Amino acid sequence: MHQMTLAEIARGLADKKFSSEELTKVLLARITQLDPQLNSFISLTQELALEQAKAADVRRANGESGALLGAPIAHKDLFCTQGIRTSCGSKMLDNFKAPYDATVVSKLASAGTVTLGKTNMDEFAMGSANESSWYGAVKNPWNLEHVPGGSSGGSAAAVAARLLPAATATDTGGSIRQPAAFTNLTGLKPTYGRVSRWGMIAYASSLDQGGPLARTAEDCAILLQGMAGFDPNDSTSIDEPVPDYAAGLNGSLQGLRIGVPKEYFGAGLDPRIADLIQNSIKELQKLGAVIKEISLPNMQHAIPAYYVIAPAEASSNLSRFDGVRFGHRCADPKNLEDLYKRSRGEGFGAEVQRRIMVGAYALSAGYYDAYYLKAQKIRRLVKNDFMAAFNEVDIILGPTTPNPAWKLGAKNSDPVAAYLEDVYTITANLAGLPGLSMPAGFVDGLPVGVQLLAPYFQEGRLLNVAHQYQLNTDWHTRTPTGF
Repeated sequence: MHQMTLAEIARGLADKKFSSEELTKVLLARITQLDPQLNSFISLTQELALEQAKAADVRRANGESGALLGAPIAHKDLFCTQGIRTSCGSKMLDNFKAPYDATVVSKLASAGTVTLGKTNMDEFAMGSANESSWYGAVKNPWNLEHVPGGSSGGSAAAVAARLLPAATATDTGGSIRQPAAFTNLTGLKPTYGRVSRWGMIAYASSLDQGGPLARTAEDCAILLQGMAGFDPNDSTSIDEPVPDYAAGLNGSLQGLRIGVPKEYFGAGLDPRIADLIQNSIKELQKLGAVIKEISLPNMQHAIPAYYVIAPAEASSNLSRFDGVRFGHRCADPKNLEDLYKRSRGEGFGAEVQRRIMVGAYALSAGYYDAYYLKAQKIRRLVKNDFMAAFNEVDIILGPTTPNPAWKLGAKNSDPVAAYLEDVYTITANLAGLPGLSMPAGFVDGLPVGVQLLAPYFQEGRLLNVAHQYQLNTDWHTRTPTGF
């Protein structure tokens, strides 16, 4: 049962081959048995899961249907879930139980999903390795000595290890796509504003976006269908019709114009990954796609711009965590200043403190124009590059990451080296574009992903291309040994 995809589960439940309750019990037992190796969950919600599974079975017995009705999933632990700990992977929120559900959580619950638990993540979504979590590092099921990617590493490791078929995740600079690449999954970052951020604890508000992590493009289409849509509670939510993503999966790729940026294949890219990307291009050409070289000249400036903008927004968003209203509070504060200093010093980890300090500096008087304003101007140039490119091509293709997953601890002493691993993913966040990573092969036994980018609100096009690619390749079917 644990090997079934979300689509296969939907068909099995519809055909009454098993019940949601039976499936949920199997997966909960599997998580209990195997997750100690991975550390992919922060909280298990067994009672809630069985209650939701029974309710889904009743709804089906009464004639209801739906691809997500009775489907087991997990939520990244920054989506607020009523009455359940929502920690953001931080000591600061270890004792926080959200008084309400995030819009994504409530929409998926209404569709009938079964919540198995909350998955581990880099603290406040800051990281590319899932090593900054207060609850400990997550391990990559393909090699337990390697990172699963971040910040959605818990969701990625759990799905890759077949502990559950799909999970929610978030992407601020690549945090869905990079762990998808590192764990042989399909991960989709939707257009900014496509999925509500209400109840999703913010890291960088102009960059964060929720999306699905699953094994196939078909599964991502099913989960995104339940997540997407306008939300009046979120001022950044876009009132744009949500298409039937599953219905668009089987479109032909004949004549599809795929742009390959020459900047993607410079120094820093592992040549073995470059070869796998070329193999993916050949597969898509067999399906009728037309390849064209393009240029994204301002890509080289994206990392410094991102690492000014994101910390600046983080320093503002995280100022609310002060030990007064909720979250960690230090013991016996001498006065208000002591309360603030020690609560924040004890509650936040090293990476979060580093980014708050960088952000506060960039926003300070005398430096705002030199750093933050200049970074925003670069952001506009990055967006303009994409707009020019999409006048010539339908999608853009390249590597998701420059290297396969590194060993646990390998980059802890050099944060900048970890930041550079986001070089191909952060541009989509700066521009607000949808992006998808899909499995493309292996290097030294570790998975590699190929990234697709599309114009605004063209998630369906990305899913269509990925699905057609997966019908003709088998990388996404590979399972890590022992799971």
